[in-house]
Amino acid sequence: MGLTGGSGAEVDVQAEGARIAAAMGSVVVGKPDVVRLALVVLLAEGHLLIEDVPGVGKTTLAKALARAVDSEVRRIQFTPDLLPSDVTGVAVFDQESRTFEFRPGAVFANLVVADEINRASPKTQSALLECMEERQVTVDGTTYELARPFMVLATQNPLEMEGTYPLPEAQRDRFTARISMGYPDRDAELAMLDDRAVVDPLIRLHPVADAATVRAMVDAVARLHVADPLRRYVVSLVEASRRSPDLRLGASPRAGLQLLRAARAAAALAGRDHVLPDDVQEMATPVLAHRLLLTPDAALARRTPERVVGDLLAAVPVPRRR
Repeated sequence: MGLTGGSGAEVDVQAEGARIAAAMGSVVVGKPDVVRLALVVLLAEGHLLIEDVPGVGKTTLAKALARAVDSEVRRIQFTPDLLPSDVTGVAVFDQESRTFEFRPGAVFANLVVADEINRASPKTQSALLECMEERQVTVDGTTYELARPFMVLATQNPLEMEGTYPLPEAQRDRFTARISMGYPDRDAELAMLDDRAVVDPLIRLHPVADAATVRAMVDAVARLHVADPLRRYVVSLVEASRRSPDLRLGASPRAGLQLLRAARAAAALAGRDHVLPDDVQEMATPVLAHRLLLTPDAALARRTPERVVGDLLAAVPVPRRR
């Protein structure tokens, strides 16, 4: 499907997306849905939170996307002693010129891999808030713009793991989607044992797109048509979460915006020039679930945010085609 990007050039989002997904799939074996969601978030100009136990390929997924797109990549290993200035940058006094010189931090890149983000202190985690939402960094009163595309791919260990801090609500809300890798199936795990015995497949992964191509894809996705009933459907889902008796915190307006952007990206990758209710429903759980906070009673009843989203999808009327 050819769509027009911001520069006026025609870009085939479906074909380019398939190339990136195929390159990532050569490294992230047996996880096509995970790869596709990462690509959806990239095209929605969002950020991805990858949560699961150690050793299932969270960092590999982030690195595979970073390598498949020929752009500037930085990796930050989040640890308890990491400082906010290590992330955003710091102004250093130059003795010769007698002025302060800004030295950019690791967020000044197209793709930022924030490894084990919940091992850093809340103060350091909050250093990402401005750059994730506004694509800029403010240091000592001076604002610095970040490059496009800009995406944070953060990995997170489950909270019951030792040495982790829970992400604050404001931080979680800035992630477009959350995904769990899960264990590979038996065939994929056997293939992994053979494939990685000699060389890391990440080394063999060559870029199949560049930053300019991704920018054109992002611009094309943003112009995808969304019918008015579908916009109302998204708003109805978000509003229903705020009224749910199982939740003490429902979805924010930002959640609705991110859901619509993700639905647009999913439609474009499917080769369509318009969004369907199926796109919204497909993206609802990864986009909404991590933002929701259960009531104590719902938690005691072993309800999950994912199940609550499923109930919302079942309860809110779906727009009918005319």
